Amino acid sequence: MIYIVNKSRKPDFNIALEEYCFKKLLQYDKVFILWINEPSIIVGKHQNTLAEINGSFIRENGIHVVRRISGGGAVYHDLNNLNYTIISNEDDDSRTFDFKAFSEPVIQTLKELGVTAKFSGRNDLTIDGKKISGNAQAYIEGRVMHHGCILFDVDLTVLSRALETSKDVVDAKGVKSVRSRVDNILPNLPEKITVTEFADKILAHMKQKYPEMREYLFSDEELVAIEERRRKKFGSWTWNFGSNPTAEIVRERRYPAGKMQLFINTKKGVIEDISFFGTFFGVKSDLSEVQERLKGVKYSPSEVHEALASFDTTPYFAGFTVDELTDAIIG
Repeated sequence: MIYIVNKSRKPDFNIALEEYCFKKLLQYDKVFILWINEPSIIVGKHQNTLAEINGSFIRENGIHVVRRISGGGAVYHDLNNLNYTIISNEDDDSRTFDFKAFSEPVIQTLKELGVTAKFSGRNDLTIDGKKISGNAQAYIEGRVMHHGCILFDVDLTVLSRALETSKDVVDAKGVKSVRSRVDNILPNLPEKITVTEFADKILAHMKQKYPEMREYLFSDEELVAIEERRRKKFGSWTWNFGSNPTAEIVRERRYPAGKMQLFINTKKGVIEDISFFGTFFGVKSDLSEVQERLKGVKYSPSEVHEALASFDTTPYFAGFTVDELTDAIIG
């Protein structure tokens, strides 16, 4: 197992670095990364960016917007927010989307500091019922990437404003994520420390749990490759904003497994184009197969249900039933 203490504060570079470790450092069964971003909004892979941000506010305040490769909802980062990533090779698919197990380093570190944190709902950590961390995962070929966004001493006023959208945008583009009641860790600590000291505490916990863990330093060639990834993908407008659709039919529903937004065009009562957005997770992140299977299907509940039931939708929409997907599309 290796660990990486990432000193960069640039969100597009940091997301590129994380993806590089996930997809290229395959010789390591487990990778642990700690990182902090400049003020930024990190949106989930399947989200409609414009429905999640306050565009004028983020432009006026120089807040970055970057899309990550995992599902889930939009989160706000600043220099008092700590992010951690655990990449793990898993032979057992039951570990996929096991958010609680991957959140244990944070729960146990807080316990050592005198604070009781609990896992709540689908993918949150809470203190006294208030959210202090959201978690997301990506999955490829037996490899899981889990990352958590920990509110240590974040400016909650800016968080609220940055993730606030106008009614016009919400109506046109789909309902934004529900904002949970949130809190910072710092006010709950019996003894006050800085966010970097908190990061050191988590790393110390990981070293104690995994004594064989060693620090990994990137070569110059690897840093060039990460920068190239940043430039071509995570730093580009196309990746971060360009996938936001327009459509004649816009639907939004919320289910236990997450929010679902549908953008649908029909022609003579038949689905011509369909795009899925939302906070859902799936081991297969490329939804083109699902979209292709629905093209040409009559836009009626029975026909859509039959088309969805003809193949396994679980790898694309974990936790969703065919009935729920049908309801989201046309129910």
